[in-house]
Amino acid sequence: MADEQSLLERLRAFDPAALAEVYDAFSSAIYRYAMRLLGDATMAEDCVTDTFARLIDALKTGGGPIRFLQAYLYRIAHNWITDHYRSADRLNVSLDELTDAEADGVLAPDEAPPLQVVSSQIEAQHVRAALMRLTADQRQVIVLKYYEGLSNEEVAAAIGKPVGAVKSLQHRALAALRRELVRVVADDVGVQSS
Repeated sequence: MADEQSLLERLRAFDPAALAEVYDAFSSAIYRYAMRLLGDATMAEDCVTDTFARLIDALKTGGGPIRFLQAYLYRIAHNWITDHYRSADRLNVSLDELTDAEADGVLAPDEAPPLQVVSSQIEAQHVRAALMRLTADQRQVIVLKYYEGLSNEEVAAAIGKPVGAVKSLQHRALAALRRELVRVVADDVGVQSS
């Protein structure tokens, strides 16, 4: 990707090639980020679409990023996901639906054994549930730092906080995530957590 400053200037001039370059460079990362938090491919695609639509809208009104384009895009996606969870009821995939999908031939013969698939999906659901119990800033730091591999400086730009605050948030977030994972798993198996 070209120098970020010149790319941002081209974006502000509504250069279609610049927008295509930004989309090609960041859409898959935004999709992965959304998928990890939403657990739904269609919703993750909607998040990507709306993230870039909001970028274009911001540019049209003279707004948008001055620097740290990637962090700006993550912030838009994060806000979209937060809005989604505020306005929508969260639906969980039931084991009956998974069994029906397998019976309908949705799973290919060379895919992982059903028990392994279900186990992986339950584990991912536990992690998502634990992440959703964190504060928005804690959740965003964990996902950007550990799932997306951003540096502390990039995370700081994405959440609009100093690097020191990111390090502190990261420490508290990891401790909270550990507690929440224990609680989520205990709740799922019907055990009282202390």
